[in-house]
Parts: sequence; structure tokens; C-alpha cells
Amino acid sequence: MFDYPFTGFHFLVSFEIVPALPNDLRFQEVTGLTVDVDMDTYNEGGENRFVHRLPSRSRYSDLVLKRGMTIASGVTAWCQDSIENFNYQPINMLVSLLDEQHLPVSSWYVVNAIPMRYDISTFNAEQSEIVIESMTLRYEYYKSMNVSSAASAVIGVVANALAGAAPVSKITVP
Repeated sequence: MFDYPFTGFHFLVSFEIVPALPNDLRFQEVTGLTVDVDMDTYNEGGENRFVHRLPSRSRYSDLVLKRGMTIASGVTAWCQDSIENFNYQPINMLVSLLDEQHLPVSSWYVVNAIPMRYDISTFNAEQSEIVIESMTLRYEYYKSMNVSSAASAVIGVVANALAGAAPVSKITVP
């Protein structure tokens, strides 16, 4: 059997936020799971033809979440409270890539995310388009999770959402 690359259209985003509503799991796009390593340059002492580049620290880019705008959302309320009232409450979140059985194949645990931008798409009377809300989050770092720990976290979130209950308010990371 051949292993094929995973598709990027089946994923789940869950937040450690209360109140969390079923709409808070639904996003159409996630970007920004990127890490860059800064390199410090050291000149070789006595041997001028060598320059050493050694890693110094990691930098994580901003996370951007996009989805169709809805009426009720705990995540949108959290973003608006942070930006409008300057009431910043960092939260953790889990981004999981799912397979055809809706099980995670890879997950990323994002630590201490705070909103830094909230954007609503253009209104245009000549086009019939869905209004898209976009949230840009700054975070400290993310941790890649193995399949078994990600599966248990995501299964709990999906089970609660299908049962009509609020998603889990705490994700346990090994």
C-alpha cells in the first residue's frame, strides 16, 4: 500500500475558551504555523576564512484564522473583548489535520495566543459572497503533538460538538 500526502482541506481548530460554541470549531483557512530559526554569526579566531553560523532562537509567525461570519461565537467575543476593551486573556488552542475517518494525523498545540487583528471582508452589493471574518493571533510557540495524544483531544472536542455540548475547555498536552 502506498502512502499519499495528506490533503489540507479537512482540519479542526479548537480553543481552550469558555463559552465555546459549535461555530468556534469551523474555519475555512488556517495559516501561520511557521517557525524560523535565527542564526548568529561567529568569525573564526585566527583562521579568517571561516565563519560559523549557530542557531540562537526560534521565531513564530502570526496565526491567521478565516471563516464565514456567524451570529454567535465565543472566539469572536474573545477577540472583540481583547481589542475593544483591552482585556487580553491568552488562550491555548489545538489545530489538527484530519484524515478521511475524521481522526487527527497531525496536530499543533498553540500556546498563549492573543488577538492582534480582527478583520471583516468587504461588503459589495454587486456580488453574492459570504462575509469572511479574519482573526490574526500572536502566540508564543507551538508544539507538534503525536497522533495518539492529538486523537484523544480531538475526539473529545468532536464528540461534545456532535452532542450539542460546548467543546472542551481544557486540552491536555503530554
